Amino acid sequence: MIWSLVRIILFVASVAAIALGASWVIDAGGEVRVAIGTIEFTLTPLAAIIAILLILLAGWLIFRLVGLLMAVVRFLNGDETAISRYFDRNRERKGFNALAEGLMALASGEGRVALAKAAKAEKFLRRPELTLLISAQAAEMTGDTKRAQEYYKKLLADEKTRFVGISGILKQKLAEGDTDTALKLAQKAFALRPRHEKTLDTLFALQSRKHDWKGARQTLQAKLRAKVLPRDVHTRRDAVLALADAREKIEAGDIEEGRIAVLQANRLSPDLIPAAALAAEMLALNGATRKAVAVLKKAWNAQPHPDLAAAFAELQPDETPEERRKRFQPLLKLKPDHPESRMLEAELAIAAGDFAAARKAMGDLAETDPTTRALTIMAAIERGEGSPDEVVRGWLAKALNASRGPQWICTKCHHIHSNWVPICENCEGFDTLSWEVPPPSAEIPAGTTNMLPLIVGALEDNRNPEGPQAEPATDDMPEAEISEVEIHAVTPATTPPPATDLPAEPGEDLDGILGDPHVIPEEQRKT
Repeated sequence: MIWSLVRIILFVASVAAIALGASWVIDAGGEVRVAIGTIEFTLTPLAAIIAILLILLAGWLIFRLVGLLMAVVRFLNGDETAISRYFDRNRERKGFNALAEGLMALASGEGRVALAKAAKAEKFLRRPELTLLISAQAAEMTGDTKRAQEYYKKLLADEKTRFVGISGILKQKLAEGDTDTALKLAQKAFALRPRHEKTLDTLFALQSRKHDWKGARQTLQAKLRAKVLPRDVHTRRDAVLALADAREKIEAGDIEEGRIAVLQANRLSPDLIPAAALAAEMLALNGATRKAVAVLKKAWNAQPHPDLAAAFAELQPDETPEERRKRFQPLLKLKPDHPESRMLEAELAIAAGDFAAARKAMGDLAETDPTTRALTIMAAIERGEGSPDEVVRGWLAKALNASRGPQWICTKCHHIHSNWVPICENCEGFDTLSWEVPPPSAEIPAGTTNMLPLIVGALEDNRNPEGPQAEPATDDMPEAEISEVEIHAVTPATTPPPATDLPAEPGEDLDGILGDPHVIPEEQRKT
């Protein structure tokens, strides 16, 4: 719009300058004498200017006639396209000028100007593969999506522009939220350009959101072949997809297929915590307890995590607190200084009634890393050692306002998840969850540490889970009862159900969008 206004102003200024100059020449008077041989011409200044312009015009016409004459001579000598090329050069020049102006208008956000220039370029060039894309993008810029889709459909007719047409319609369907049709279009685009990075990314994202784990793994392999994905990233994401597939199969009752998938996921990424925990569970079901222990130790050595401790505890669910404490020692020695190891050791000691050992294991962790869990453990230790209620309540008050420590947080949008999932529930990012401390501004999920309601008095009798709830705790509560507190890090973890599929979006018939299904060659459809 600004550029159009500037051009109008320049045109008006030019006309005014010419008129002013002509007026000045007329008022100036005088004569202009031109002598050619013995012939002499006397002209007024204005007539002289007009004569010069006529001479220039005549020269240009002569130049054009000479060019036409040469084209006729070439035609007579057997060049059948000489005359047509002579006239086409002028048309092409005008067409490419209009095309360039359309591109500039498109870049500057002038959609209507770009549409007009594209139409002019098509009139002179008759090259729809060059002008239709500008017209489609200009129509989108003006908000006319229906017209833009018509232009994209026209691009489907030419093999050279078919991929561009499908990509344009795909972008429209994604903007509309029609993921079903978008997925089909992405598959068509992939068949045409199996190495196109943006198409691969779009297809992978759509397959992941639809929980088509098998298709997503195939697309991931295609990205590796196209060299648009590093091998280590491919291996990690392939493990995540295998784990997601295993969860759904186990949830559906296909235990054997789920076991194979989760073991593959663990083999691809031994440090993937949920894969290690589920793989250990599957191995234990088949009696391979030693292999399960090895899997958990390897994952713990990479990153200690409560889910790994819970899976390790579930390998021997009927053991006594002392037996469990002894069995956990090899695991604890792998990362003895890690906060998770220290808190786990303290919890095991509390369960066995050894509160002095629990305090020793905690050390200064409650001061250096005062998380809800660490402060709650200190409250349990104080209660077990018979400290006054004021001391216990002091620790619990600190715990209520303290950081909850590491959680499953999306590194892309910082959304906190109660359990690990392959796709972020907020931003739908794939494999973006990380076990780390969220920023202070992040939203804190509902729910608190399992120990909090137990320590303040609502102690469950684990030996009689169906029995009546215990009375509130008092100062003279026997220390032995503290050992009955259920510590969340050493209780068996339950595998969360896989995320449900996205709501079905209304899909369109591709034949109605792409036209003739035979537009795509047979060999490309097979690909």
